[in-house]
Amino acid sequence: MATNPTFQLFPSSNDKSSQGSGLGLGFLDSPEPALPPPPPPIEVFSSEASSIAVDKVTIGEITLLKGRVSTKEVFGLPNSDLVPGVYEGGLKLWEGSIDLVKALEKESLTGNLSFSGKRVLELGCGHALPGIYACLKGADAIHFQDFNAEVLRCLTIPNLYANLSEKTSSVSVSETQVRFFAGEWSEVHQILPLVNDGETDKKSGYDIILMAETIYSISAQKSLYELIKRCLVYPDGAVYMAAKKYYFGVGGGTRQFLSMIEKDGVLASTLVSEVTDGSSNVREVWKLSYK
Repeated sequence: MATNPTFQLFPSSNDKSSQGSGLGLGFLDSPEPALPPPPPPIEVFSSEASSIAVDKVTIGEITLLKGRVSTKEVFGLPNSDLVPGVYEGGLKLWEGSIDLVKALEKESLTGNLSFSGKRVLELGCGHALPGIYACLKGADAIHFQDFNAEVLRCLTIPNLYANLSEKTSSVSVSETQVRFFAGEWSEVHQILPLVNDGETDKKSGYDIILMAETIYSISAQKSLYELIKRCLVYPDGAVYMAAKKYYFGVGGGTRQFLSMIEKDGVLASTLVSEVTDGSSNVREVWKLSYK
């Protein structure tokens, strides 16, 4: 495991080449095609969920369940960004989700992380394996967010309860509060129950934020980061982020996102793990915390 407690992409905040509008990152200011307005954020309830078949997925010493969803149930629904064979979003179990669960388990075993009694938010949850892991480890509240309400209804909720049903004989999860929220990152804070709205003198917010494969789009990185700052409890909150170093063809990646964080100066970043198994581009798990 590699660590880098003082990640710094730029030599100095006074470097004129790094200054400009907003955060001053040229690649973040590049124009992109206009997207249709997102659907309004909503809470999705467990009673709205459909049933699914599941497969077992082994992650190190952990066995969880992964839902199988018929794409015909989801594709083509209104306000969806899912495109068959092009972008399957939360319907796909991305490598980063597995990397994140492995990293969380290692952090827990080494005493660097405890979910007991914590309030957890998983952003871009999809199958929600990291959030499910947090639930099984004793989190007090877990809130799941995805852009698509249909992903929550058809996959996230049934997959969560399939895992809890499988584990309840050995793990007590009956007291955990779980809720589900659909919406775009620039708006979903309006309905999330625990936000600090950037007021760092208050204890409101989530103790731990989890996210995997959420930073592939440069155009969405700023709204994601602003949401994190609205939601992360001060001063001891932590974000665990799994992502590829570069997302070729779409421009995002950990380097772009971390450079934005560095320039903002609010959060510090620490490399938790790096995966170079040859199956894809280099993948990383980072911890973000207040400076």
